[in-house]
Amino acid sequence: MLAYGSICGNVTYAFGIFFTSIGETYGWSRSMLSGPYTLFLTIGGMLGPLVGFTVARFGAGKNIVAGNFIAALGLLGMSRISEIWHIYIFFGIMGGLGLAFSEYLSATTVINNWFIRKRSLALGFLFASGGASGFVMPPVISFMISSLGWRSSWICLAGLHLLLGVVLARLLIRNKPEDEGQVPDGKRRPDGEDAQSRVYSTAVDWSVRDALLSPALWIMLVLFSLLLFVYNMLITHQVAYLQDLHYSPMVSASALGLMLGMSILGRLVSGVLGMRFDGRYLAVVFSCIMGLGVVSLMNAREAAFVYAYSSLAGIGFGGMIVLLPNMMGAFFGRTNFSRIVGWTTPVVTIASAGGPLLAGFLFDATGGYRLALTIAAALLFGGSLLAFFLRPPSVKRGNAL
Repeated sequence: MLAYGSICGNVTYAFGIFFTSIGETYGWSRSMLSGPYTLFLTIGGMLGPLVGFTVARFGAGKNIVAGNFIAALGLLGMSRISEIWHIYIFFGIMGGLGLAFSEYLSATTVINNWFIRKRSLALGFLFASGGASGFVMPPVISFMISSLGWRSSWICLAGLHLLLGVVLARLLIRNKPEDEGQVPDGKRRPDGEDAQSRVYSTAVDWSVRDALLSPALWIMLVLFSLLLFVYNMLITHQVAYLQDLHYSPMVSASALGLMLGMSILGRLVSGVLGMRFDGRYLAVVFSCIMGLGVVSLMNAREAAFVYAYSSLAGIGFGGMIVLLPNMMGAFFGRTNFSRIVGWTTPVVTIASAGGPLLAGFLFDATGGYRLALTIAAALLFGGSLLAFFLRPPSVKRGNAL
């Protein structure tokens, strides 16, 4: 939770807060500044097969420490930028390496190794740490920028990330229960008694090949792509959009923080409900809730709609971000989880990384964000319909790739 929350708050969520300050300093357009963030997301996902291999070979803990160390160096480098290509190197490439090796895949592998029966609740706590950092860090970063300047703020973030994502991660993370002489929560006990669960969980560990041939996996990948396409668009452009509507920089950053803070509620609620209800029905509900949040943002000329957006989009996103990896673990098992996710992350990355770039392009072309937000809302409501048709795959078992 410390390591995951650190890379979310200090890296992923931080860039949008610096967006306006860096652009004003050098006169760079929003589409220009969207490019490094798109590269950041692309590298973070396209290296999935390599990350899946290294997690299986060396353990998730080493991945998390190494990735966060590279990310901390990138944050430090951001304090010295003077050309747009500097951002591509320090944030796009180095931050992207940190995202790939230390965030989603590695963190969820640790949870999937330790938990079966209470997997959704454990994932809820894990992702809640990301929401907590998103709630706290945007206003903190905004305050640092106004007090210290944006260059010094990057240096402060680098030091904080080194402490949480590298030092404490190295001391606290254990890859799997077998390394400690334990067994996962929910595993068959030596006396033969089975842990009980109210929702589907596969009795076998799927091979990578069989999983990739399953329609259920591809439906989840489409849902994940739609979710992250919209989410990446929002966290990159939301602050600038609200400032265009004449909200102050602090209010604009706080709205992003509130959205991520409300996602904590969505993540925890999803974790609890995921142990009791079919994931596809929950996905329909949470995707619609997030869609309603985007509709509220489109009408954010009044403060009430800003708060409605932050609350609805946060709850919806938080619920979905827990549901999808929980269903992947429940559908395909523990043994090859990191490699299955690793081979599928490039697909999600390619499909979702264009969100910030599209919003920046449409802003430059139309002078506003309304068209981009309309597309975002339509994608979310369409995803809720697709989620209704998601079913557990027919059980197969083959040799792992």
